[in-house]
Amino acid sequence: MQALIQRVTRAEVRINKQIHGAIGPGLLILLCAEAGDSQTQADTLLNKILKLRIFSDAAGKMNLSVQETGGGLLIVSQFTLAADTRKGNRPSFTRAATPAQGRELYEYFVAAARRLHPAVATGEFGADMAVELVNDGPVTIPLHIPAPDACQD
Repeated sequence: MQALIQRVTRAEVRINKQIHGAIGPGLLILLCAEAGDSQTQADTLLNKILKLRIFSDAAGKMNLSVQETGGGLLIVSQFTLAADTRKGNRPSFTRAATPAQGRELYEYFVAAARRLHPAVATGEFGADMAVELVNDGPVTIPLHIPAPDACQD
């Protein structure tokens, strides 16, 4: 399972030009389930995100987590993070989980995030979404928790 984390001052996701989810300061999480992923990878990834010390403390040092700052989480499904661009110019998405598996893991991740964190907003799995954000820093961090049987390229 993988995610692209962006520290933001604000972020929102629109579906059909209507705001579906929005946060102020916090993390925009672009989330991708890959073939072979399970709830174990989702739990590991979420725990890493919640504890990741990428917010500034009083001294201006990146030393605080989103849980310590009380920032929001905006979780958006994005299967294109699984793109394989090694051959040709058209990406392959064979590494992505099937739509049914992806939806199940996305919904599991969101439910787990809501149990562990007070401010969670979302996109909608499979929808055509427009994401708007103001990246803070900018701080953008890729995270990857591979399935145990995933081959490493």
